[in-house]
Amino acid sequence: MVDGGKTPYVVAVAIQVIYMGLFVVSKAAFNSGINTYVFIFYRLAAASALLLPIALISNRRSRLTTKATPQRPMSYRLLFKLFLYALLGNTFTLNVYNVSLKQTSATVGSAATNSMPVFTFLIALLLGLEKIKFRSRSGLGKLAGVALCLAGVLVIAFYAGPSIRPLAHPTLQWKSFSFLLQNFEDPFFAHKLCLVSNGAWIRGTFLLLLACATWSLWIVLLVPLLKEYPNKLMATAMQCLFGCTSVVFCGCDG
Repeated sequence: MVDGGKTPYVVAVAIQVIYMGLFVVSKAAFNSGINTYVFIFYRLAAASALLLPIALISNRRSRLTTKATPQRPMSYRLLFKLFLYALLGNTFTLNVYNVSLKQTSATVGSAATNSMPVFTFLIALLLGLEKIKFRSRSGLGKLAGVALCLAGVLVIAFYAGPSIRPLAHPTLQWKSFSFLLQNFEDPFFAHKLCLVSNGAWIRGTFLLLLACATWSLWIVLLVPLLKEYPNKLMATAMQCLFGCTSVVFCGCDG
């Protein structure tokens, strides 16, 4: 059993592992030709179909089992605020992130997420939610961590380095080479073999950082929202639902 104090750290590591698999699967889907809007629609639709019934059942069960003061229903102001948060955190951020992932790689996409603590810390600092003492060891440690994190992201993003080829049996290498020769004249296959230009790679990296910045802003803004409406499951489900509907309109316009 995991200690209660260590549970958040275990959950955080598990989330990062899930995100790592999501980056690889997303990149493979984009390389196969799937549209980014379609991919986000299916992702948010599946999340809405899973979370919304669970949130409704959990909310109804809590009303029947607890004798506490019933939670106030959602107002139109709160629904509009959830819609705006869905536009920022789901529609805009996911679209920018997927477009940038299409222009870079899953490795860069995974590395760029390490800049989210930097953006979250800076945004919280600007909004007065975080304080730092420059003359204290903790303050200097925070600044050093932010600098190292951002430097690592930029190095991984802009330094390509030599290509790494896996060690394989010569027979498998020959079969792969024969497959390349047989399909090299196929326009679709040749398009997939083309390397991304340096300009597109750098543009995609900056878009990744932009997506991480808006994602961090969304996380910071969620703090006062959850204080106003503490039902985290219902708030998440509604944002997924609003994000799914907004992606439909954005995809039709695009």
